[in-house]
Amino acid sequence: MNDTALNLENAAEPGLFRRLAAIIYDSVLVAALMAAAFTLIYLPLATVFGMENIQDYPLYKTAMTIWMLTVGIGFHLWFWTHGGQTLGMRAWRMMLFSNDGRSPGLRQVVIRYVVAIVSLAALGLGFLWVFIDPQKRTWHDIASGTRLVLVDPNKT
Repeated sequence: MNDTALNLENAAEPGLFRRLAAIIYDSVLVAALMAAAFTLIYLPLATVFGMENIQDYPLYKTAMTIWMLTVGIGFHLWFWTHGGQTLGMRAWRMMLFSNDGRSPGLRQVVIRYVVAIVSLAALGLGFLWVFIDPQKRTWHDIASGTRLVLVDPNKT
């Protein structure tokens, strides 16, 4: 995606169902990616070094936790900053933009990710905000200065 600003004035916003469908789609992909990432590290530790129970090695357990968080969070940050769409968003015809119509920056997507966790932790209230906000924005849309819009699949 280039850095030319897109006019989002008449862009349609996705509803809650479409957003949740993309989240579920991406969750399956992230789970598979994390399983592969875990195996990539764990297999050599278990077979070559005999560390079958990683719980017995606090340093490796901590490193593995950091690795898994990096993979899981990195999936979203990478796709949001490189094209504005995760694979689930692409399947459900949504794209993430900065409020000015440009590609979101790293700072914006980090804020979006953190506030999305808060939105979910608040019993989903941050997501349900789409029913209250006239522009159908969630808490993480508002906090990060981003907008999720529906797109024509032939133009992405």
